[in-house]
Amino acid sequence: MPLEQYSFGAGTLFLVRTDIATPTPTRIGTLQDVSVDMSFDAKELTGQYQAPVAVARGKMKITGKSKFAKINARSLNDAFFGQNLTTGEQIQVVDEGGPAGTPIPATPYQIVVVNGSAMSSGNPGVDLGVFNASTGIQLTRVASAPTAGQYSVDMTTGTYTFSSADQLAGVRVVISYAYFQTTTGARITAYNQLMGSSPIFRLNLGNSFQGNKLALTLYQCIPTKTTWNFKNEDFTIPDFEFSAFADSLGRVFDWSSDQV
Repeated sequence: MPLEQYSFGAGTLFLVRTDIATPTPTRIGTLQDVSVDMSFDAKELTGQYQAPVAVARGKMKITGKSKFAKINARSLNDAFFGQNLTTGEQIQVVDEGGPAGTPIPATPYQIVVVNGSAMSSGNPGVDLGVFNASTGIQLTRVASAPTAGQYSVDMTTGTYTFSSADQLAGVRVVISYAYFQTTTGARITAYNQLMGSSPIFRLNLGNSFQGNKLALTLYQCIPTKTTWNFKNEDFTIPDFEFSAFADSLGRVFDWSSDQV
């Protein structure tokens, strides 16, 4: 074992909820970096001279942040939201029928989108707009009886209705929408919470390099911020920030390493 200890890489990061009875540990996947900042207020006592005659440590503050690339709903919910997690997901369909577009059929001039059947089970879809595939001009949504350049839609069935004028003109359309399904994936439905509500978790950070190990445990943490950056030609790497505090036994953190 080397006499000196060094650390290299982001290590591993686990979160375990402490505010629920039987938590499932969450591993923060494809970890990019973790930082933990510990700071203290300094209180200075001065008299008639310039330099203080005594300095005492005041409040302690522990904050941190982490960036990670592996995305899943349960980790996000446990680490940040603490809301209702159910099976299912919202799926966006962009430009269905493209690029050439779907022709408007004869009377009643209606197109039912591919996933229209999924909207009739109590989870209405969301209309995201219709474009003329040839001209790139967006059609205007109306409540009913569309005329040229307009459409109406029933999002409980995914049925889009167009005008006879557009049908006769040979207009072809691309349709964008979102729908909900309840068989795969996971969905977080967030509701307005009372002030003070937050998931609370224990944070375990570990690393190993050249046979030497180190570990940091923060016994109680709450999330304070999350950021999602979507970039062209790059990976999405979310980050979240947290703040630590003492648990019911007065423990704040535990730090250990192989070398004394």
